[in-house]
Amino acid sequence: MNSAHRRRRRHWTRRANPVAGLGSLVWLVIVLIPVYAMLSASLTRQEDALTGNPLKPPSNPTLDNYNTVLESDFAHLLTNTAIAAVSVVALVLVLSIPLAYVAVRTRNRWSGTAFRVFLLGVAIPAQAVVVPLYLIISELGLYDSLLAVILPTAAFAMPVSVLVLVGTLRDISEEMYEAMALDGASPLRMLFQLTIPLAKGGISTVVIYSALQAWNNFLFPLIFTQSDGPRVLTLGIFNYVSQFGVNIPALLASVVLSGIPIFVVYLVARRALVSGLMGVGGK
Repeated sequence: MNSAHRRRRRHWTRRANPVAGLGSLVWLVIVLIPVYAMLSASLTRQEDALTGNPLKPPSNPTLDNYNTVLESDFAHLLTNTAIAAVSVVALVLVLSIPLAYVAVRTRNRWSGTAFRVFLLGVAIPAQAVVVPLYLIISELGLYDSLLAVILPTAAFAMPVSVLVLVGTLRDISEEMYEAMALDGASPLRMLFQLTIPLAKGGISTVVIYSALQAWNNFLFPLIFTQSDGPRVLTLGIFNYVSQFGVNIPALLASVVLSGIPIFVVYLVARRALVSGLMGVGGK
């Protein structure tokens, strides 16, 4: 039986899938060409940016564009964006994990109804409620502050985050909860010692999703901030168009620099994310 199993396994691993390989190659080209063009243009001198082939490597590469960005207020924008992203992720995790836990573990009509009502937020676009949000934030005295960006961003990331976590927590077997209950574990202890360790994949997904929402948010900073103090990267890059005029290489250099931190977040969390897709916590 073992030898037959090994033969079947070798036969399976040797089977080629040219359609999947071709599709992967096409996808890789589609993704890499814009990234390459952006990196190449960010190393090009301003006078050469609008001439020649955009896919041709720069004949005289330079880091002057990166120096131009770093000598501006980029560090201030990056700090504000990082504070906003970390705050949004922390708020979403602190609120969504207990909400998902209650939605999965509470077996009554009211919890199911509350969960479905909460998920209505998935269908509500931010543009539809931006005026009421503006009035609320103004009344609370939060206008033109980072809190005016953090709180709405976290609120709009919550429905999807709870939905992801509920799907993850439902994969944890009831027998594990029963075993801990027989040992005298309280619901709070089950949450921290059982649920959270086995939900690493879902939590990593929520971290990446909410961090991206905060990092790429443009509408809330545009509407709810005005001065340079709480300005974030998306709004700062938007303003670079007028600040640098038609300096396309400097603009693309700022885009490259702004994308590095969130890419690092993905690299850190991707292992737990993949493990969660393969099974609960990779177990």
